[in-house]
Formats: sequence, structure tokens, C-alpha cells
Amino acid sequence: MKRFAMNDYKAFASFTFSGAVFLLLFFGLPDAFSHDAKVMTAIIVSGIILWAFEPVPIGLTALIILLAMLILKAADSAVVFSGFASPATYLIVAGMMLATAVNETALIRRMTYWILKRWGSSPEGLLGSIIIIQQLQAFFIPSTAVRSALILPVSSMIIETTQAGAGSNLRKMIMLGVAFGGIISGTSVMTAAIGNILTVELLDRFAGIKITYFQWFYYTFPLWIILIPAIWLMLLKTFPLPPEQRSFPAIREEMGDKLKELGPVTPGEIRGMLILLFIVMLWLTEPIHGMHPSLPALIGVVLMALPKIGVADWETVVKINYNTVLLISVTLSMGYAFADSGAAGTISDYLSVGWFTGLLQNPLMAVVTVILLSQLFHKLISNVATAVVVLVPILISVAQNAGIDPMAIGFTTGLTCLFGFVLIVESMPNLLAHSTGMIKQKDFLKPGLYATAISIAATILVAATWWQWIGLV
Repeated sequence: MKRFAMNDYKAFASFTFSGAVFLLLFFGLPDAFSHDAKVMTAIIVSGIILWAFEPVPIGLTALIILLAMLILKAADSAVVFSGFASPATYLIVAGMMLATAVNETALIRRMTYWILKRWGSSPEGLLGSIIIIQQLQAFFIPSTAVRSALILPVSSMIIETTQAGAGSNLRKMIMLGVAFGGIISGTSVMTAAIGNILTVELLDRFAGIKITYFQWFYYTFPLWIILIPAIWLMLLKTFPLPPEQRSFPAIREEMGDKLKELGPVTPGEIRGMLILLFIVMLWLTEPIHGMHPSLPALIGVVLMALPKIGVADWETVVKINYNTVLLISVTLSMGYAFADSGAAGTISDYLSVGWFTGLLQNPLMAVVTVILLSQLFHKLISNVATAVVVLVPILISVAQNAGIDPMAIGFTTGLTCLFGFVLIVESMPNLLAHSTGMIKQKDFLKPGLYATAISIAATILVAATWWQWIGLV
């Protein structure tokens, strides 16, 4: 009973704090903010507080925010509901359905077991396998949370097999490999992270800039190639292992037994792989056929569920997490309403001071500035989707006020918001790894700061070389 009483107290305190902040902002913001802008700013900040402390599930918080926008008339109802009609929402929904369908086969498990059997008997190979598996999944499973959730049971099994005790460097290395590997897996595949999809959607809506699946990959592939080995090496150096934990023959045996249990490759796995490859091909050829990425994903869902052709029953495919659907839809609506109410424009006017716009006039300095600003903002606003829909419209507006092409600024902002390594609330992979109880928040701090520094340095390096060579900055 005491536990429930404490939870009730925390929920009451969270709602009270959120309500107090709403009133403080609504009545305290300067007159430069219109009535609608004050309402929308107050709703966003109070909603962020509820998402951060999570007194209720994230989907319920999303509905509360939606109702607040409608009841308080922060924007026209068509704008408030527009997030639910966005192609980005359908892409996320289709992505979760695809993941559910694929999980009805042994395809992902077979790939995971095979890679771990081949390379998982040494610390370097084990950590590299955990990271690489999630990078491969990124092409087929458009959700960092789903990818991390798929690798976590295997990682827990590895911890048991290797007898990695509580607090040991091996356990920390494995769990942070899951978390950090999941985070960077969203770097180069546009459909692999909600933040990417939101960034593309916002650049299109507020700046008229369209980024295709292939373009996103083209811009970010060098960064991805740098981050994978850099994060791998950093975790190996941060968590050195004693001599007795330098070889894991039991993992090879365990994975071999798991593969034997799966048996030979089934026709369903082959059909599933062919459908996934077909979807990726359509995504890569978007410049040719012009289909929004959501359309190939929806085509894939239909194929996965069709009798004789597909791999799963429709009743199974539709069993997805609607918390995520509500989160992405309402977050998009927040971004649209934030701009429509004038709040984004007013805040951008405050930021459009001489020294700040002066920094943005130099393309490389602009990238460095927005990287640092985005990292700080993401630490304050833990939810990636919310950080993107708030900050990207503001910086697009600042760039337009300064007469600068908003492409590089908006793109870099959204990309940087993916890299939340320090706090467990900064990303779903962090939260999932922490939820196992095998790793604590304090274990994220040192490697998280290193990983953040690596991501900043790597992005600046790519901006100074590759992005300048191809004309992005």
C-alpha cells in the first residue's frame, strides 16, 4: 500500500507542478506573445513536464495535451488534428505493423543468433555484434524502441551465460551497447527514427524543403560510419575486462543451440525477407517514383498480411503500441500549432539578435552552433519528438529571418536531437536498457558524456568535409 501511496503522491506532485508552470507561463510571458502563443507555449512546457515525470502513460499525456489545445483553442481544430492525418504518422504505424509481422517469423532471431555465434565469443566481437545487429535492423524496423526491445532478451541471455555479475564492467558494456547502439542506429536511415521523420516533415511544411530517403542516407552515411566504430571503441576502453572475461566460448555454443532449435530457414522467413527488401528498394528509389516513404511501408504491411503471400495474420499485425501512435500524432500537432499560434515566430524573433544571426551567417559555424544548442535543449526536454517539433520550427524561422537557407540548420537540429546518451530519459533505447534493472542512471554518465562528445565532434567533422563537398553547408 505504501508503494501505491507514494506513486499517487508523485502523480499529484507532477500534475500540480505542470499546472503551476502552465499558469506561470500563460500570465508571465511578455506581451510580445499573442494570446494563442501564450496558450500554446504553456501547453507545450506543461506537457513536457508530464512526459518527463510520467505520472500517467505517455499516450494518456498525449490525449491530455490534445484536449488542452482544443479546449483552450490554441489553434484552429484542423491544425490541432492535422498530426493524425500526416504521412509521418502512417509511416510510424506501418513500421510498427511491419515489425510485428516480421516477429511472427524467426527471421530477426536467426540473424541475431548467427551474428553472435560468428563473432560473439570475444569482448570486441560481442559488443560489435550487439551494435551491428541494431544497425542492420534499422533498414527493416522503423523504430529504435522496437530494435532495442528485440535485442534486449538476447543480451539478458548473454549476461546470464557469461555470468556477468551486478555492477560488473561486462554487464555495463553489454547494456550500454544495446542503448547506444540503438541510438546511433537511427542516424542514416530516414525511417529508422521518429526524430528523422519529424525533421523531414517540418522542413517540408515550414520551409518547403523536401528530403528523400536516399538524400537522408547520402547526407548522413559518413557520420554513421564514424559513429559505429567510435562508440564501440569508447565502450571497450571505458569498461576494461579482466583476463578471465576475455573469451566466451559458451556464447558460441548457446547461439548454436538456438539456431538448431529454429531449424532450417522457412518459406515464411524467405517471403518476409523478400518483402522487406522490396520496401527498402522502394524507399531508395523515391527520387524516381516520388512516393512518400509511408506508401512503401503501407504496401509492405498489406503484403505481410495477405494470405499465401504474407507471413502473419491481420489480427496479429494490428496489435501495435498505440501509445506511440498518439505520441507521434499529438507531437506533430503540437509542432504545427506551435508555429500556427505564432509562438515559434515570436521566440525566433527573440533569438534573431545580431550576435546569434551573425554566428549563423557562416555555414560551418551555424552547424556548430545548432549542434551545441540542440544538445543543451535535448537535455532540458528529454523527449526526442518534442525536442524536434519545438526546436526545428524555431531555428527554421530564425534562419529565414536572417536570410539564411534553413536546410542545413533544420537538418542538423533534428539529427542532433537523436543523440541523447547521458540521461536515461533522453532516448527509448536508454529507457529500455535501464528498465531491465541491470544498469543504473549513474552508469550512463561517464560513457554518455564521452558518446556525446564523439557525436558532436563527428558531426562537425562531417559538416566540415562531406557536407561542404556535396553543398549541404
